[in-house]
This record gives sequence, structure tokens and C-alpha cells, in this order.
Amino acid sequence: MDMSDSDTSTSRMNMMTPYLHFTGGDNLFFKSWRPSSNGAIAGASIALVVLAISERLLFSIRGVLEARWRRSAFFLNAGRTLERDILSSRKSVAKEGDDVARGALYSLQALLSFALMLAVMTFQGAYIISVVIGLGLGEMLFGRIASAL
Repeated sequence: MDMSDSDTSTSRMNMMTPYLHFTGGDNLFFKSWRPSSNGAIAGASIALVVLAISERLLFSIRGVLEARWRRSAFFLNAGRTLERDILSSRKSVAKEGDDVARGALYSLQALLSFALMLAVMTFQGAYIISVVIGLGLGEMLFGRIASAL
């Protein structure tokens, strides 16, 4: 049995580099997005910075909307008493649209977080630095909004 063909096919497979590196050729999110030149890596790094800033923006938007929804629910439930709630077995007044929006925003934020995690898991140093810088910039720009509520 001749195994020489399987050896060459194995060597042609793209193997993930299991250590921190700055060389190109790592798949980023998709098989077709594989930056290998310095310019392509720089472009991918800029995209990761924007993605990380967007994640922090979405976190702040969620915080603002959560505070608004809490105030709205407080005013809607202001006249209700515990005895009346127990006797009527009604749920607290809440808008289903708020729950849908809350779930959608959380899902989108989780998607962005997982995408950033996948970029970091390539062990490409430029991607890791870009994600950290983007998260830091996003927190500087939008972190005060969510923490002030």
C-alpha cells in the first residue's frame, strides 16, 4: 500500500498555528477571508477594531434601554398591590415588545462577543491587539453611558 499520496495531502491541509504569531494566512471567520499580505492583515485588524467598538456600543445601548424599560415598568405597576396581584394571579405589567427587543439585543451582543473570541483564538497577534484596542476605545467612548444609569 502506497501512502505517499496521503502524506502530501496532509501537508497541504491548513493547520492552525498553536502559538502567538504575526504571520498571515489564518482564516478569519470564513474560509474565504484569509488575510495573508500585510495590507490585508491591517484591513482585517481595522475591521476587528470596529467590531469591538460596536460590541461596547451595543452594551451601552442595552444599558440605556434596560433603564428605560425599568422606569416604564415601575410607572405601569405603581398602582398595583401585592394582595391584588396574588388574588388575580396576573403577571406584572410588561410589554412583550420590550422582551423581544431585549432578547434580540442580547443575542446580537453575544454574536459579536463570540466573533471577537474566534478572532482571538487564531493566535494572530495583530488580531488580538486589535480586539483589545477596540474594546478599550469602545469602553472609553461608550462605557460612561451604561455606568451612569
